[in-house]
Amino acid sequence: MDFDTELIRALQVDGRASIQELAAVMRRPRAAVSTRLSALLRDGTVRVVAAVDPGFLGQHVLAHVSIRADGEVEAIAERLRAFEQTVLVSGIGGIYDLIAEVRVGSMARLRAMTALIRDIPGVAEVNTLIYESVIKGFFMSHFRGEITLDHTDRALIEELQRDGRRSYRALGELVRLSPSAVATRVQRLIDAGVIRISAVEARGAARRQLSLGIGLTLSDDEAAVAALEAWPCVDFAARTVGRFDVVATLVEPTAGDLFADLERLRALPGVAATESWFHLRVLKEDYARSLTRMAVT
Repeated sequence: MDFDTELIRALQVDGRASIQELAAVMRRPRAAVSTRLSALLRDGTVRVVAAVDPGFLGQHVLAHVSIRADGEVEAIAERLRAFEQTVLVSGIGGIYDLIAEVRVGSMARLRAMTALIRDIPGVAEVNTLIYESVIKGFFMSHFRGEITLDHTDRALIEELQRDGRRSYRALGELVRLSPSAVATRVQRLIDAGVIRISAVEARGAARRQLSLGIGLTLSDDEAAVAALEAWPCVDFAARTVGRFDVVATLVEPTAGDLFADLERLRALPGVAATESWFHLRVLKEDYARSLTRMAVT
């Protein structure tokens, strides 16, 4: 694993880890970690942001929507990017032309959302998979329903959605609290599963990392799910209801590495069939959500 990949994966586990903590985990010099992290953040290779858990926001239905276009896709992608309900939009190579991850509050709202997508000019086909459960996802914090937010919490969350590594001192100046008080509040939000702070890496054919989506049809999910949870190359995985039993995203620096990962998956007991699609360009990956309409004390 190269230096940048190792650093980004450490940040995906804990986006607020200090330089000293990152250096210890990576067993690298602190100066080298600090210099490389600054460069990755500066050139946009990686962003560190807080994401609010969908359960806390009342987004109880998560879906993977595949779209086939009748002609060019850019205008369709622009409409998909504009929807608040989409957190991910990607141009892909495969049977379909675009995929979107949609988060809504109910099945009725999902039906309405898919109807809106079908009505976009140029959309020829829409195929929807509903997430039954998320196996692995760096922005899923599993809200436990045991916390009430006040206006200070809300202000901290909205700032961390912009910059998940902003210092406690700077956050304290924003909300008029001491750095230690801010640190306590942020940790409380993380422990309650309201937010998770992690790294978003720019991916696609023109980037340092390539991304491959995979749909799995399983006769037995035990071995496949264990592998998806454990393999570092797996960026996301979920059990689904629809044409696949599981969908996953693999991230690697080369097409050869992605092929090797796919071969390992195909060889697992219980994997009956696979279908894959290449992420040519990630057009939207945005987990930030406004809390201004939410009731707080």
